[in-house]
Amino acid sequence: MVAKLDAIDRKILHWLQQDSDLPIAELAERVGLSQTPCWRRVKRLTESGVIVRKVALADPRALGLKLIAFIAVKTNQHNDRWLERFARGVAGMDHILEFHRMSGETDYLIKVAARDMEHFDAIYKELIQIADLNDVSSHFSMETIKMSTAYPVLEER
Repeated sequence: MVAKLDAIDRKILHWLQQDSDLPIAELAERVGLSQTPCWRRVKRLTESGVIVRKVALADPRALGLKLIAFIAVKTNQHNDRWLERFARGVAGMDHILEFHRMSGETDYLIKVAARDMEHFDAIYKELIQIADLNDVSSHFSMETIKMSTAYPVLEER
C-alpha cells in the first residue's frame, strides 16, 4: 500500500534521509512548521512504517572494506523451500549488503563488501555452500561513482 504523503511529509522525508540526526527545531524550520506539528508528523511517518529506521552510514574504506562485489546467481530451483533456505543463509552473512530476486537471466543479485580478494573468496565459498546454485558469477566495482540510500520523495506522483 502506498502511503498518503503531502508536500510537507515529502520535505520531512527528504531532509531526514539526508541527516536523520537533524534537530527537530531545524527540521521544522526547513519544512515550514513549528516544532510540535513537525514532531507529530515524524512520529506518524515512523508509526505508519514510512520511516523504517534511522541509521548511521559508515564509510566502507574506513572499515577496511575496499572491495565491493556483485554476485549474480542462477539456479534451477524455483520453489519456496529452496528460497527460504537460501535467504536464511544469506541473511546470516554480515558482509552481504543487499540481496535481490531478479527478473531476466539472473535469478538473484547479491552485493558484498570485503576487505580484499582473499576475504571475498572466503565469503564466496561460504555463499555457495548454502544451497544448490546452477551458475554464479562475480563482478567487481572498480569505482563507486554514485551511491545513495535516499529515495526520491520531493516530486509528486
